[in-house]
Amino acid sequence: MSGARFRAEFRDFAWYRRNVPCMEACPVHTDSGKYVQLIANEEDSAAYLVARSANPLASICGRICAAPCEDACRRNWIDGAVTIRPLKRFVTEQFGVESSSPETFRSLLEGAKDPGCSRLGHLPQLAALQNVGRGKRVAVIGSGPAGLGCAHDLSLMGYSVTVFESQQQAGGMLRYGIPEFRLPRGVIEREVASIEQLGATFRFGTPLTHTYNLRSLRNEGFEAVFLAVGAMRGRELDIPGHDIDGVVKAVDYLLNLNHGYRTELGDKVVVIGGGSVALDAARSVVRDFYEPMEEIQLTAEAAANQPALDAARGALRGGASEVHVVSLESMEELPAARTVQGMEELREAGNEGIQFHPSWGPKKILGEGRVTGVDLVACTQVFDEHGRFNPAFDESKTFHLDADSIILAIGQQPDLTFLSDDDGIELTNVGTLKINPETLATTAPGIFAGGDAAFGPRIAIEGVANGKLAARSIHEYLSGEKNGISFEVEIHKIANDDYSMLPGYEKRNRIPPPATDTGRRTGITEVEEILGEEQARDQAGRCLLCHVDTIYDPLKCVLCGRCADICPENCLIFVPMDDVDMPEDQQIAALERYHHDESLPMTVLLKDDTKCIRCGLCARRCPTEAMTMERFSIAEKSS
Repeated sequence: MSGARFRAEFRDFAWYRRNVPCMEACPVHTDSGKYVQLIANEEDSAAYLVARSANPLASICGRICAAPCEDACRRNWIDGAVTIRPLKRFVTEQFGVESSSPETFRSLLEGAKDPGCSRLGHLPQLAALQNVGRGKRVAVIGSGPAGLGCAHDLSLMGYSVTVFESQQQAGGMLRYGIPEFRLPRGVIEREVASIEQLGATFRFGTPLTHTYNLRSLRNEGFEAVFLAVGAMRGRELDIPGHDIDGVVKAVDYLLNLNHGYRTELGDKVVVIGGGSVALDAARSVVRDFYEPMEEIQLTAEAAANQPALDAARGALRGGASEVHVVSLESMEELPAARTVQGMEELREAGNEGIQFHPSWGPKKILGEGRVTGVDLVACTQVFDEHGRFNPAFDESKTFHLDADSIILAIGQQPDLTFLSDDDGIELTNVGTLKINPETLATTAPGIFAGGDAAFGPRIAIEGVANGKLAARSIHEYLSGEKNGISFEVEIHKIANDDYSMLPGYEKRNRIPPPATDTGRRTGITEVEEILGEEQARDQAGRCLLCHVDTIYDPLKCVLCGRCADICPENCLIFVPMDDVDMPEDQQIAALERYHHDESLPMTVLLKDDTKCIRCGLCARRCPTEAMTMERFSIAEKSS
């Protein structure tokens, strides 16, 4: 409102997309609300198809996704987001790669259509492109989320895809950066196997180097390359004592941990940083791997089984009795606290005994030959008035923590030493690969890049989205076909007698998924448990059905005001047109659309969609059907 005026806008196509905020927030545009609604209706198989249609790593994301969909969820504006990510796991456990029906998704490649909104890159769209690659060869460098997403889509299009991985197993930071108590390795292996079955080939232990480089790939006949090498080098901390024995980078610690190698940390460990990597490191350190290696008897079968061998090696790791997390940011500013999922993980970390020290920065690491502690100084400001990272400190306020080890989780950067001037690939001023954000093309023809190497550390689903965009761009590059994008919105009226919300839906509170008791959280025991069926139906029933909306026909309206009177959230209001602040062209269009005589006063109905809970009472109360409940769906196509 400006003065006595109400700000308003017409509903256009962009509005319909924004009106399903979970779908728009998801980097791969999963129709999250739709699969949640299907779960509430006990249609689990259809719900899985919606979740898998957009996301080739649906089973992984059901466990570790940062869930931007939940941050955007309309229910979050009222009392707490729908538990979208755990509900995804609920259906992948039944039909995903970890289930007894891992081939369920293939129905979408055989002509079936999932009931969700259709966007580019979803399986039905990709099914129409099967075999267009005609055997052209593409190299994907790195098998993290971006690399796997790209390999998946290109393989479906018929391209001959080879994934080069520097490590001995696929997954990138999914495997070597995320602790097993959050993401079991078997799930990663099954996701990778599914992509292999689509035709992708993996070459392990094959990093790009000065001698085996982009020129080598061209000489082998690869016509395009996607660089998804990740950001696996931890950043340094330039303070006194940063090079003392016992100071380790979080990414190195997690790499060693997930390779099955012991890192001697001692009893008191301080983690410096406030992001998800810092939390993963802290929660890994606190776990008690108590069984000595020599007591484990490996059989020949176990030795041949890598997961068993990794578990045996993991028994060497020792949990710390005291773990502290130090961050420049306050608890409210912590990067890990900026999402619904991050807040819940912070609470879990607190339950596990991790101690947080927000608004403190490291001043000096102490020790002679070995770390003994760290001196901290109060941080009064993390960002300056322009939003730039520019910490300010109060030197009069200091704090000391004893420590046997310091883990630095202050950021990561990519290792791009394999590049040469001859490659023609430019870097940004922060050391990442310079790309066209619309196509992910680098400055070298036929070379594309995404994920952490192009954008810096980001969440897994953003990496998957990069891989899928790169696949589409590589297809256009190799085929010479540049397609536009067209959109369609389908709207279906719902009869009042057929429309209803679940009883008590507005009173149901968000309940996070069950978790293993803190006293039993040892080793690689997975902490989060699967939602039970009753809990899943209850939580899915909290969805506010953003695909359904009130549609108002002013030509049928008699201005009785019953809809506004009955609205429990007071989101409807009748006002004079003169009190409405809207773009002039939209105001003129409104007058023309309804053939209004400008000499007469005009009344308009305004709706605040941020408050609407889709109860449908306005439509039921309307005596002339000027207000109706209608469901819309979006179809995005190449044109």
